[in-house]
Amino acid sequence: MKRLLLLVAVSCVVYIGTALAEHKPGHMEGHQHGAAVAASESMHADVKKHNACAHCGMDREKFSHSRMLVTYADGTSVGVCSIHCTAIELKASKGKPVKSLEVADLDSKKLIDAEKAFWVIGGDRKGVMTKTPKWAFAKKSSAEAFIKKSGGRPATYKEALALAEKD
Repeated sequence: MKRLLLLVAVSCVVYIGTALAEHKPGHMEGHQHGAAVAASESMHADVKKHNACAHCGMDREKFSHSRMLVTYADGTSVGVCSIHCTAIELKASKGKPVKSLEVADLDSKKLIDAEKAFWVIGGDRKGVMTKTPKWAFAKKSSAEAFIKKSGGRPATYKEALALAEKD
């Protein structure tokens, strides 16, 4: 019986050794690497620089649909996960001149000018860091389609920010 177990164990070792020897270097790693490359290519430039929200620590890639980027006149920038954390940032940096405020378009996840965006307040899609959702769109038609599908009302950036300050 012991000889049979020994024979089975040796056979397994030989089989595994042969399989590993036939493994083409980089074959499996190529698949993993490809996935990593695809993920890094999908990562937005601002997320590479500011991966975590400066105020709550949330992953900005995971929340790329609601993220914002505050760029100050001195060239510094702060990445946040939502308009809620933008309100916190602006309050903490009161008096520091802001060069630009960008928000992700909910549909494309690309950053757009927050003040020119078409905002929607409310609706049945759960918001980020808030009880009352606030979403930004690059196109008015996209905001209107969202309202038709999910509810909410049109708003300006100033309205969305004022509500975020109260959250």
